[in-house]
Amino acid sequence: MAGPPGANVDDVLARMRALDATLPAHDGVAVFNRVYLAVTQEVARRIDRGRFPDPRAAITLDVRFAQRYLDAVDPVTSDRRAPACWRPLLQFRRHPGVRPLQFALAGVNAHIGHDLALAVVDACHSLGCEPAELEDEFDRVGDLLVSLEERVREDLMPGPDLLQIADPLTHLLGSWSLERARDATWTAARALWALRRLPDVAQEFTERLDTAVGFAGRMMLTPL
Repeated sequence: MAGPPGANVDDVLARMRALDATLPAHDGVAVFNRVYLAVTQEVARRIDRGRFPDPRAAITLDVRFAQRYLDAVDPVTSDRRAPACWRPLLQFRRHPGVRPLQFALAGVNAHIGHDLALAVVDACHSLGCEPAELEDEFDRVGDLLVSLEERVREDLMPGPDLLQIADPLTHLLGSWSLERARDATWTAARALWALRRLPDVAQEFTERLDTAVGFAGRMMLTPL
């Protein structure tokens, strides 16, 4: 499954598995990485089964999307400060007061809220297309993420015997919705594409987006 020059889905899966092998199981990045590895494996399976009308577009978007996450959190390849959206997770990744569900959804917030919009623009440049031509692939990946978010909440939310303790967690994470984040991301991607001939404005827009997503992530990681 070939993607952009020099990268494919198998490459990003290998990087995620290698990262998982180096991290303690309870590390916040490790928690999100396991979730994202499952997502990427499922995307790969669906591409193989012909579930995407344009496999090349789906692969390119998937690879560009994953590369942004890996470049932000992988200490082997990251040679710059991580984007603001990823800094809360990197800062609190070993905090004993942060629950696994918080780590997982903070990573989803950073990756969907910031990385996905930029990945759409990256893919449009690679494929020589407009965002509208990637909307179907965007929606199919988004639908998969929404279904996996529900599973993550079920798997990582404390059980009924801990309901009273979990109340603050339920309140905190109930204020964030992946579906709303996905809708906002599509709008951001279209705006960035429209601003591509105004690099200064596009850069400012990107920085504001990064900061806003990082602020939301910091709130999600409030120790409980």
